[in-house]
Amino acid sequence: MNFEDMVGDPPLIAILRGLTTPEAPEIGEALFEAGFCCLEIPLNSPTPLMSIAALRMQLGGRAKVGAGTVLTQDEVKEAAAAGAQFIVSPNADPAVIAATNAAGLGSLPGVFTPTEAFTALAAGADALKLFPADASSPQSLKALLAVLPAKTHVLPVGGIETASMAAWRAAGAAGFGIGSAIWSRGRSPEGVERRARSYIAAWRRAVRSEAHA
Repeated sequence: MNFEDMVGDPPLIAILRGLTTPEAPEIGEALFEAGFCCLEIPLNSPTPLMSIAALRMQLGGRAKVGAGTVLTQDEVKEAAAAGAQFIVSPNADPAVIAATNAAGLGSLPGVFTPTEAFTALAAGADALKLFPADASSPQSLKALLAVLPAKTHVLPVGGIETASMAAWRAAGAAGFGIGSAIWSRGRSPEGVERRARSYIAAWRRAVRSEAHA
């Protein structure tokens, strides 16, 4: 699947771990209003499949909605049936990637080493999630991209802050996954939108900096 078709523009994924189904429509709308067009519901959230369906219904074709923390082939099938458009995992399991491809969904497995990255790409991954990014660095990403096939898209996930996005982007990050920095239990839709806007602004600054470098 084409990278932009999978995550949209800007290529920032809001990771909504722990979101409940009743909260999903309002939080999804707040994120979309802030400029996010890609939302992920990890499967270790309460009633995640219902939340995916609720977000798809609320946002229609305005945003991409995917499933995260997908660990098995059966979970791929369940997420697809709920309306997920892409599959994210914390690891690189070739069987899960194959099931994702078979379902016609975008595949974004987690990797940390060159071996894992090459294994995921050989299995058919559409892009790679560098996880946990807070245990890595922009320098490590730059070195990884130097040996991966050209135009491989890698998204750092884990501990991403607005202040660090420019350095990651300069190293070659194609986008980011952002979790509790934007949404966490008890945060109001207004608070979510405000935080989301700060990440959109930081992404745009990072892209401009790269263009002027």
